[in-house]
Amino acid sequence: MAEFGEGDTRQVTAESSTTNSFYEFAVADPDRTAITGDVEDISFGSLLTRVNRVSNRLRQLGLRCGDTVAALVHNDTVYWELVLATGQIGMYLVPINIHLTPREISYIVVDSEAKVLVAHADLVAGLTEIAHLLPRNRFVVGTATVDTWQPFDRLYGSEREPDDRSAGAVMGYTSGTTGHPKGVRRRLRPMSPERHATGSVRSIEWGLGSGKGVHLVCSPLYHSAPGTFATAALHFGHTIVCRRKFDPELVLRDIDRFAVTNVHMVPTHFQRLLRLPVPVRDSFALASMKVVVHAGAACPIPTKRRMIAWFGPVVWEYYGATESGLVSVVNSAQWLERPGTVGRSVRGVSTKILDADGRELPQGEVGLVYSHGHFEFEYHRDAEKTAAARVGEFSTAGDIGRLDDDGYLYILDRRSDLIISGGVNIYPTEIEDYLLLHPAVGDVGVVGVPDDDWGQSVLAVVQPVLGVECGRELVDDLLEHCREGLAPYKTPRRIEFSSALPRTDAGKLLRRTLRDQFAAQ
Repeated sequence: MAEFGEGDTRQVTAESSTTNSFYEFAVADPDRTAITGDVEDISFGSLLTRVNRVSNRLRQLGLRCGDTVAALVHNDTVYWELVLATGQIGMYLVPINIHLTPREISYIVVDSEAKVLVAHADLVAGLTEIAHLLPRNRFVVGTATVDTWQPFDRLYGSEREPDDRSAGAVMGYTSGTTGHPKGVRRRLRPMSPERHATGSVRSIEWGLGSGKGVHLVCSPLYHSAPGTFATAALHFGHTIVCRRKFDPELVLRDIDRFAVTNVHMVPTHFQRLLRLPVPVRDSFALASMKVVVHAGAACPIPTKRRMIAWFGPVVWEYYGATESGLVSVVNSAQWLERPGTVGRSVRGVSTKILDADGRELPQGEVGLVYSHGHFEFEYHRDAEKTAAARVGEFSTAGDIGRLDDDGYLYILDRRSDLIISGGVNIYPTEIEDYLLLHPAVGDVGVVGVPDDDWGQSVLAVVQPVLGVECGRELVDDLLEHCREGLAPYKTPRRIEFSSALPRTDAGKLLRRTLRDQFAAQ
């Protein structure tokens, strides 16, 4: 991440190159549209007024720097009211996945020590059984009246700019695919929110394009990356087109209608876009698009080639994590030269590959990916897990990868997803990528299942392309396909079929769910 400069740059004009803060744009150009789409149309100036009102009310409720506000909300204006309000009074915002169970929600609320909870009305009904675990100050967004919950407008205080402004942060919770999620907490720096926003924008300016623009939100904001990019776009003075759900045809329509210049997606979105009939795809103008950013899960090489051929050389990929922030970036041209890479380390970040004992490995060898940059983090209330993720100043999110001779990083898999069969390491992503080359395969997940002889064996669960008949003939065809391009020990011992694979909203395969579903069969 880029270093932050000194001083407060609040008093600048809207067209100044140093204006990289929502708060500044809202003062300099208050009538510019900030947010539109599925939500209300609201200007920068009106949004700033709401942000200030929330900031002042939070302080009235007794919250101070370092305290936490939790948000169980849809993609909505209220998300930015909360993230920008806490972001200017030194507090943490904890966005919560709206699809979690009440038990999982209560765990995050309690673990984060949230003093305020904000939730949309349709999400409150399921929380009755855990009401005793929720903070006393809880506010509901919407027209419904809910017992023990205050309407959201009760969270509005004075419109004036709050005193003693200082930068806050988002404390995202890890996905928890291998256990309880943990809050990734970064130390709050004694700096103005404008200065902090400027640093955030500079670090991902490559993903926003230049000058005025329009950012499309089509992923859940409670996920770290979509929320980060969308908020950075606001800080850059861009208008947000906000959608609650991903609809491939609507995405193309929005790009055409609003002249969208940048968007953050995941590979699953790419696949759904590419499945649209060609006449539908060709009916929309996409020339406004400057940057299509993707991350969140491994992107099959054929899928990405098709996206670049369609959208042009505007597809960028990055590698990062809630813990580390941005680690590496690669543009279309670089990726086409080295298919599969997630790029080279960004300025200010160092990347190493270490073995299980913490020793650095030579280029080309496979090990755990460690990075060190400008962000130091700790797992909230879990010093043991924090220490286990670190080797000196370097930390890991548990991904396995390698560096080539030119310093380009390749991610092979998660450490927790590694299959060890007969003492040999097998990387599921490699098998998935190869199976996706078969024309009958729409999606695929590979996991290791218990095996009496080998410890684990390879199971592939295939979601066929619509209209393809499942059966023994397809199994044999897929196995033959694997034998042609994979080593024998990587070829699946079993192939099963599924109508849909379990994935998160960010496109990550829930391997544990898949393993539990099929291992016993």
